[in-house]
Amino acid sequence: MGASTTRIPNNAFMHEFRKNFRLLFSRFLILLFLYSLSRFIFFLFNTKYFSESGTSQVFYAFITGLRFDISAIIITNSLFLLLHSFVVGGSVSKIRKHILRWTFYLVNIPFLTFNMMDLVYFKFNMKRATTDVFAMAGLGSDFGNVGPEFIAVYWYILLLIIAMAVLLVFLYRRTEKKEIVFATKPIYLIPSLTTTVLVAGFGLIGARGGLQLKPLGIISAAEFSAPQNAPMVLNTTFTLIKSFNKKELVPVKYFSESEVLKWCNPFQQYADTSRSEKVNVVIIILESFSREYSGFLNKNNGYTPFLDSLMRQSLCFTKGYANGKKSIEGIPGVLSGIPALMNDPFITSSYAGNRFVSIASLLRKEGYSTSFFHGGNNGTMGFDVYCRAAGFEKYVGRNQYPNPKDYDGHWGIYDEPFFQFYANNLDKMKEPFCSSIFSISSHFPYTIPPEYREIIPKGPGQIHQTIRYTDIALRSFFDTCSTKSWFDNTLFVLTADHTSDTENPETQTMVGRYEVPIIFYRHNSELKMMDSTTAQQIDILPTVLDYVGYSKPFFGFGRSLLNKNINHSAVNYMNGVYQLFSGNYAIQFDGEKTLGLYIINEDRQFKNNISSKLPELKTEMENRMKAVIQQYNHALIYNKMYAE
Repeated sequence: MGASTTRIPNNAFMHEFRKNFRLLFSRFLILLFLYSLSRFIFFLFNTKYFSESGTSQVFYAFITGLRFDISAIIITNSLFLLLHSFVVGGSVSKIRKHILRWTFYLVNIPFLTFNMMDLVYFKFNMKRATTDVFAMAGLGSDFGNVGPEFIAVYWYILLLIIAMAVLLVFLYRRTEKKEIVFATKPIYLIPSLTTTVLVAGFGLIGARGGLQLKPLGIISAAEFSAPQNAPMVLNTTFTLIKSFNKKELVPVKYFSESEVLKWCNPFQQYADTSRSEKVNVVIIILESFSREYSGFLNKNNGYTPFLDSLMRQSLCFTKGYANGKKSIEGIPGVLSGIPALMNDPFITSSYAGNRFVSIASLLRKEGYSTSFFHGGNNGTMGFDVYCRAAGFEKYVGRNQYPNPKDYDGHWGIYDEPFFQFYANNLDKMKEPFCSSIFSISSHFPYTIPPEYREIIPKGPGQIHQTIRYTDIALRSFFDTCSTKSWFDNTLFVLTADHTSDTENPETQTMVGRYEVPIIFYRHNSELKMMDSTTAQQIDILPTVLDYVGYSKPFFGFGRSLLNKNINHSAVNYMNGVYQLFSGNYAIQFDGEKTLGLYIINEDRQFKNNISSKLPELKTEMENRMKAVIQQYNHALIYNKMYAE
């Protein structure tokens, strides 16, 4: 049945106009229902990440999330709301009906699609998608290579998207049975304008999330719930809107210029400890190698027998943390000492054109030859562009690899042959050299060579077989390197770019999401001990410089792990919340106030806030976090990430 056409006397117009408002409200409720349904599905797909949240916390997150849903719905449907509230007569009324319908479809189906896609995107990045996903999609041909495989593996997401779209269309068409199509000639200007102004006024309040001083932002989710539940409170439409075309950083001044240096001084210089023989440096960044996969670090069988054996002969940090959650964040963290303390990765941010240093640019001045090897397709994640800006002399990717038969069909060259290719290329580099390699095989879609698929045992997750495979590739690489003349004079640094999906509830926490191995190995050297000092990716650059005897001033947010006379810590950022780990304590800070202080070993789920019990420690850690934020924002905004 279609909507009826009615000629309405003037004295009955306001009655029918109220019907139009009720119709508008019912359509708004459709969207609110679908967003709540999306949140419920999101929770079902990612229950293990919220397993420690009680029923009351989950319920509260759902209720609180309505504010964010209302804001997102009003912002994205502003045109629809205004068209719906402004009623005109005559023949254009039938056209208006079709305009309203297609405006509703074309706006809301895409945004609901993004919410469905986040069901699986979340487990890789532990946050709702922001506009940085579009920036990364534009780097290289990554999606074209893995997109079909992604759809094949997560085919049910496509079905959910279709189901959500069908449900939206069905519910909207049901409301059209009650729609009034005005056939009267006049345009009811005054009532329509009045109503439009009222809708705009209430819409403005709803869009900003209420009458509070500041409109809702991504960080607001952490104010209304525990920070680890923020992704459940948020919706993807909201995070995309709030991160669109936004300048990420603003200057902050918690301390005076002299006082901030007491807490965080990124301008560093070591005493002249230069060695008579310059040491080569090889930095190995392992894709998605969470600390959880190591049997040695977790006192179980694990998936990395060779890496575990290497740890026993190395300076191995048992409390190592990543500074970000993406590869595109991990590489600048490890090689340039730049933590990921904003929504956009540094490589794709507006600050990517800044002057900045890296282990390569600094050691090149000392006569080192430098290179970066990545078996991925050239252009992946913009690593080739980053390497040029970071001062690496040579970038080697899949395009430079000689044997196309070793291509995995998705990301690039399998780890084992590419690591052998890398070892042989190191043999050709002029000493001293500083080089880095980034593995790829333990990245989705987790592909290993056919000859290994039945040999290497699988684990509970798809990634575990590829972790074992990359560990085999590492063993072969070190076997080859051990035959080279430069082996004994080379410092090997091993870490991960970030953590990955996990099966262990202990690592599905705000701590576990960042725990990675950090290892310094040199054959027949003094670097042999297990160290419980808090370590982070950005500490690698200053530690290497300290070890090789670099004595010039440099800029770096991290600290040398060889210096035991300072208080080491680790920082990261997610969903608008800053975290600082130090020893057995963790603090969460939202830029204005401390959200909580926790004992890591006793309370990995961050349930017991002890801020009031340890006020002096809380103040100290908060000041350290504030100083890092102040220095970080200032350095990026004013292009000061280098020593004069």
